[in-house]
Amino acid sequence: MTTDQTHSRKLPEGMEIVPFTTDHLEGAWGLSQAESWPHRVEDWALTLSVSQGVVAVCNGEIVGTSLCSLFGDVATLNMIVVDGRMRGRGLGRLMMEKIIAIAGDREQRLVATREGVPLYEKMGFVGKGRIVQHQGIVGPVIATQETVRVATADNIEEDLKTICQMDRAASGMSREKLFANIALSGGTVFVVEGGFAMLRRFGRGEVAGPIVANSTETAKALISAAAARCEGSFLRLDLPAEYELSGFVESLGLAHTGGGLCMTRAARERDPQDMKTYALVSQALG
Repeated sequence: MTTDQTHSRKLPEGMEIVPFTTDHLEGAWGLSQAESWPHRVEDWALTLSVSQGVVAVCNGEIVGTSLCSLFGDVATLNMIVVDGRMRGRGLGRLMMEKIIAIAGDREQRLVATREGVPLYEKMGFVGKGRIVQHQGIVGPVIATQETVRVATADNIEEDLKTICQMDRAASGMSREKLFANIALSGGTVFVVEGGFAMLRRFGRGEVAGPIVANSTETAKALISAAAARCEGSFLRLDLPAEYELSGFVESLGLAHTGGGLCMTRAARERDPQDMKTYALVSQALG
């Protein structure tokens, strides 16, 4: 039997906990496929590009993963998966302890499944609102009154500065590297007076997020612009339920297909801001 140095529980024979590297991406993807997650290897890689974490390896096979994405004063905890054969042995808690340690004294955020809530509550996380997931084949999109432009190579650096400022006001996170990775690897950036949106490949098709705006109407204009790009193809959005946009996105053909509970640990008070996050980058990345 081996023992992890930061946890008193003994690990099963042949298991070790090691840092998550790019060498583990294929194995992690296989683990998530077994859970019917839509993520591609490329989606895992994007999250890992702004994260640190660990994998549990048993006799050469990846049986658990967890990542901590560091965004200034905030960390998002994500990609927490344990092989079904290994559940009930405390491995999930151990993987959480590892990434909580990486987060340090930052505010910690995650989106929990119903099954994960009891463990996270035991570890000091508190529910803060729900995320509603919508996806489907985009139907006809009616143009809005607001003028939304698409960032081009000529202005992308200046636009990235602007959207990072808007995002920081809305979320409290510093996500410059993440947004640059999305924008410079084929993602589309939409900009409007008072907001922005990003569209990228994900899972079965495309995902729109984040969508940050100073009003619901501006958010709808950005959603419409992203949806128009995907008309006739698959699109996903993860929306904070509090802004009540489900009816609007359902009119575009995107059905409500699930969601999760936003939870925080060591949360910090923030002054109210005009900018709000109307859609997440992903449930992993906030």
